[in-house]
Amino acid sequence: MTTPRYVIAAPQQASLPIVGKEQRFPVHRIYCVGRNFAAHSVEMGHDPDKEPPFFFQKSPTTLITDGGALTYPTATQDVHHEVELVVALAKGGDNIPVEQALAHVYGYAVGLDMTRRDIQAEMKKKGRPWDTAKNFEGAAPCGAIRQAAEIGHPNHEKIWLKINGELKQEGYLDQMIWKVPEVIAQLSRLFRLQPGDLIMTGTPSGVGPVSVGDTLEGGVEGVGTLTTYITER
Repeated sequence: MTTPRYVIAAPQQASLPIVGKEQRFPVHRIYCVGRNFAAHSVEMGHDPDKEPPFFFQKSPTTLITDGGALTYPTATQDVHHEVELVVALAKGGDNIPVEQALAHVYGYAVGLDMTRRDIQAEMKKKGRPWDTAKNFEGAAPCGAIRQAAEIGHPNHEKIWLKINGELKQEGYLDQMIWKVPEVIAQLSRLFRLQPGDLIMTGTPSGVGPVSVGDTLEGGVEGVGTLTTYITER
């Protein structure tokens, strides 16, 4: 009898569907850019002119695909939506020049950076990391990936989110403080990026709470849409 390779069952590979393909995109890591839209930075009480980009991570196990349900998380009474353009990398590397960054992109998707805002506020007061506010089960709903070879590289398109049909967030990608090539270049100075990495690039203003029973619909022009439902825990 062959001895199993692992002492417990190995976790399933996190992945996302790709528009028009049977194959899926395997997800290695999820990076997020904090406060990358000026208006959102202001609404969170910060001066966007004084801040360089900063980053945090979500686990690939927090992904929910299009049409999936997010169970309202524990230990919070204030979960917020943040709609974002997601960048999927086909190539990795470190110290990637800005002018070469887009050559590393496989495609784009629509995502939600769900946040336990009350926990985040408490962590900010104490000067502690945001991990418990950002990295929980279901914290990263994400739609299907559209290949850059098909749609090019979005840089000015509209991004939006509705709750139960009511518009809550709206902006344009050219309002990002740090554009996609700059984000990739900055990240690659801090980490050796890998094929399969996702980058959530920041959210426009209008973030706010979600409730059990809500239907969230987000989109980026030319990229796609994403629908997520909030269910009771």
